[in-house]
Amino acid sequence: MKKQRWLIPIVLLTVALMGVACGDDDSPTVGGDTDTTSDGPSFAAGSTMAEIQAKGKLVVGTKFDQPGLGQKNPLTNEVEGFDVEIAKLIATGIFGGDASDLGNKIEFIETPTPVRETVIEQGTVDIVVATYTINDARKQRIDFAGPYYLAGQDIMVKKDNTAITGVESLVSGVTVCSVRNSTPAGRIKERAPEATLIEYDTYSQCKDDLLNGNVDAVSTDNSILLGFVAADPDDLKIVGKKFSDEPYGIGLPRGDDAWRTFINDRLEEIYGNGDWEEAFESTLGELGVPTPDSPPAVDRYTSAGPAPAPTTTAAGATTTTVPATTTTTG
Repeated sequence: MKKQRWLIPIVLLTVALMGVACGDDDSPTVGGDTDTTSDGPSFAAGSTMAEIQAKGKLVVGTKFDQPGLGQKNPLTNEVEGFDVEIAKLIATGIFGGDASDLGNKIEFIETPTPVRETVIEQGTVDIVVATYTINDARKQRIDFAGPYYLAGQDIMVKKDNTAITGVESLVSGVTVCSVRNSTPAGRIKERAPEATLIEYDTYSQCKDDLLNGNVDAVSTDNSILLGFVAADPDDLKIVGKKFSDEPYGIGLPRGDDAWRTFINDRLEEIYGNGDWEEAFESTLGELGVPTPDSPPAVDRYTSAGPAPAPTTTAAGATTTTVPATTTTTG
């Protein structure tokens, strides 16, 4: 019995040492439920890329209601589309592997047009990939990487509408729908000032109003409109007269030059290795949008530093703004 009493602490010590050894072989989880990829690239300490690796997740703002670009599949509850695939390719540049390896290393938050700058400024997301036209006004608040696609503004009408044939047809008595705070809405005010402009938070609301007969036309980027037409070809059509160029960029916090440079480098990498073309053909290409001969050239501008405090501008007297009816995450 005396020998057995001495054996007990020895056995316990052995078990404890085995536990420590096992702990060394099985590294603890980084950033909660997600591990960074062991063979992923290395980044400078303190960089946004290193911080995203450490937290184990890239958070992306995108749209949930635009076929072919960013739409939540009601059967799988997954967000699908070209913007989504571009975001995944940015994420694999941080974590390594390919899109099938990401798992919960990427999170998509619904981000309608009016709140895109806000979610970036507040740090709700790391980037926004959401049919986000690069323009100088937005550069006052956030930065852009890219562009990664060049769209163009067009007009969608009901299939039997023969009166509206282009932007010149948007005259007095014609009601046009677009999204508030968007480049297309601003262009309608400039190019068709006599038309009545109705503004919603999402283009899907505009599409519904068109089908219900509450508006005569919807105007935004042709890539967005083509998705709606592909989903309802018997009732909708596109006029087919593009009247602008809309370079889609990836929105990120203003002044983070290293983060923007990384995303630009990653875009050029996927342009060269065929991933960009594959992403396009599997999304917008499936809706009949021709694959461009080549992606647009990346614009490697340098921002002027931190953005000024955002200001609120009152809506113009000639514009009707309809309150949001959708729920936005973040």
